[in-house]
Amino acid sequence: MAEEETKPLGYISETVLKKRKSTESHALARKAQLELGNFEKNKRKKKEVHDIKRPEQFVKEFRDQELDLIRMKQRAKRPKSAVMKPKSKLLFIVRIQGKNDMHPKTRKILYNLRLRRMFSGVFVKVNEGIIQMLQKVEPYVTYGYPNLRNVKELIYKKGYANTEKQRLPLTDNNIIEQELGKHGIICIEDIVHEIANVGPHFKEVMNFLGPFQLNKPEGLLGKKQQFKDGGEAGNREDQINELIDKMN
Repeated sequence: MAEEETKPLGYISETVLKKRKSTESHALARKAQLELGNFEKNKRKKKEVHDIKRPEQFVKEFRDQELDLIRMKQRAKRPKSAVMKPKSKLLFIVRIQGKNDMHPKTRKILYNLRLRRMFSGVFVKVNEGIIQMLQKVEPYVTYGYPNLRNVKELIYKKGYANTEKQRLPLTDNNIIEQELGKHGIICIEDIVHEIANVGPHFKEVMNFLGPFQLNKPEGLLGKKQQFKDGGEAGNREDQINELIDKMN
């Protein structure tokens, strides 16, 4: 018995031990890879099944879009007494709705306003064409008259330049001077002044600036009713500044 206890263990070379360890690590890694692959495959299958639409879903979407188009035409036919009478030449518009149930014609108007994404905002110069567009897409946007402080803070915090299909932050006045210097606009303060006062080169400045991507507010802007009726959409007049404070 004592002889068995004192018998030395069999010698295994270091090369064999390293190879064995490498083989075990490879086997464990391969097992984990296969398990992950099966998981992703099953996840992808579930997603594909979930994405398949039934015929009744297509019918519902078509009816909702047609209803959106009918309502848009009805809003466009409002009597002149119900049409917004602007109190300022400058408006700030924020998109507050997504594309669900939206007719392609409604989407096209929003794109013309450069509001391609939810919670994006733009400054516009008020004219008859803008008022007509706002009437048609009123449930999807909210707007009002921004004050000078918010004009300045939006441009400084969220402003960026669209130059050669690139988004560039307004951190270098040289960019502004290169693009707008011919109009006498050479720095960010000149941009603020031109927008706040709706100057003669307002259009050129807005073509230079991209839409402002705002933060999502704490309370989701989901109600399509008019703001004056307790909803979130439509004309907020001066109260748009409270919303800008929350989203900037």
